[in-house]
Amino acid sequence: MRGSFLSIAIVIAFIVGALIFFFGLDAIGAHFVKEGGYLVIALIALLLLSIALVVERMLSLKKAQGRESLPVFLRKVQQAVNAGDVDGAIALCDKQRGSLAAVVAAGLRRYKDTERMEDRKQAMSDVKQAIEESTLLEVPILERNLVALATIASIGTMVGLLGTVIGMIRSFIAFSSGGTPDAATLSKGISEALINTAGGISTAIIAIVGYNYFTTKVDHYTYMIDEASQSIVDSLATRKPGSAPVRPAAPAPMAAGAASPATTTTPGQPR
Repeated sequence: MRGSFLSIAIVIAFIVGALIFFFGLDAIGAHFVKEGGYLVIALIALLLLSIALVVERMLSLKKAQGRESLPVFLRKVQQAVNAGDVDGAIALCDKQRGSLAAVVAAGLRRYKDTERMEDRKQAMSDVKQAIEESTLLEVPILERNLVALATIASIGTMVGLLGTVIGMIRSFIAFSSGGTPDAATLSKGISEALINTAGGISTAIIAIVGYNYFTTKVDHYTYMIDEASQSIVDSLATRKPGSAPVRPAAPAPMAAGAASPATTTTPGQPR
């Protein structure tokens, strides 16, 4: 599914890039961009692809966060675990969804499975292993397509540089021809070089900024997963196995004929 998305996006980007090059540039009055040559099609496709991947990463990371804000969700789960309500904490994770909720839920479910084990040290080791395994499954989802963004930044720069070199070669050919150099050929070669340079730099800027932003965001998110998991493990380790959730105690019924705590005696009255 992941590879098919990227493959389809690449094909669509090049098709749209070709349509923009042959028809769209004239419609918006940017026909001069065509002087950059057919390499402009690749630059337009890479630019569209980088924008598409940035949008995809934004939507994916927002979905991975879950429904509520992470601090609110973690506070509710921590309160439920501290109160001994592990089932309630699992229900909160199922409601929250997202990567962090999936990791915490994996640890809580493993704790429920090992709750009756006599060797509590081994039980907590199993809980930590379940959390680590779930984290290894979730982190690649968070980092998906980041390598593609970094690759587009490099390829965009190289394609722009290639177009620059081709344009400069045409300019020098005009210079090397006998007699007075052809001004039209000379200017066309310089225009081709500059247009490709601008296209490569624009594509690289968007891809590099997107890559750095999402890499920082994923690192922060991974750090939150580690911190939250460790906090949950510490709370579970201090919990007595098989203990019931802590609930408010109901007031004890008063015996018949017993005096109310608010009842007072008057002076001289027999006690």
